[in-house]
Amino acid sequence: MHRYDGGVDGRRDEPGRTIGGWQRVSRRVAYENPWVTVWHDDVTRPDGAPGIYGVVHFANVAVGVVAIDSEDRIALVEQDRYPFGRRSLEIPEGGSPHGEPPLEGARRELREETGLDAATWRELGRADLSNSVTDETAVIYLAMGLTAGPASPEGTEDLELSWLPFSEALAMTHDGRITDAISIIGIQWAAAERAGGGSR
Repeated sequence: MHRYDGGVDGRRDEPGRTIGGWQRVSRRVAYENPWVTVWHDDVTRPDGAPGIYGVVHFANVAVGVVAIDSEDRIALVEQDRYPFGRRSLEIPEGGSPHGEPPLEGARRELREETGLDAATWRELGRADLSNSVTDETAVIYLAMGLTAGPASPEGTEDLELSWLPFSEALAMTHDGRITDAISIIGIQWAAAERAGGGSR
C-alpha cells in the first residue's frame, strides 16, 4: 500500500509544485524554531483563483507506544499540555527525527518517559494527525514483555506514570477522559486487533 510521506523529505519548496488541484506559486518561512516550521504559501486554488495556504511542518515524526504488561495493564503518562492549559493522560509518545527509524524513537521515548523497555515490538499503524494544516504523521507501536528501569524525562516534561487495566483505558477513549489523538488511535487499534483475533 502506498503511503504519502507527509512531507518527510523536508522543504518541498519548489515553485510550481502541483498537489491535486492546488498549485504552489511560492513558499516562504513565516516562523521557525527547533521543532516546527510554519510555511506561508502563495497558491492557485483548485477553482483557479489565487490564494494562500499555511502549513505547519514538524521536525520529527510523532511516535506513540501502547505498552501492555503481563497483567493486561497499559502504561499511561499524565502531563501538562501547554496549548490547552491542562493535564492530559496519554500513552508514552514523542518525536523521532526524520531519517531515524521510528522504532528507535519509540524505544527511546518509552524509556525516557516511563523507564520501561520491551522485549517485543510491533507496528500497529500510521496516521496523519491534522492533515488540513500540518504534515505531521504518527507511527504507533504495541510493546510487550516489559521490564522496568529508571525514567529520564526531559526538563519540559512533568510526568506521572499510571498503570490501568486495558479495558478501562479503552473506555476512557470513548468517554472523554483520554482526548489525545495518538492515544485514542493506538488504544483503539489494539482493541480492534483483540476483537478481530489478529493483527492489522
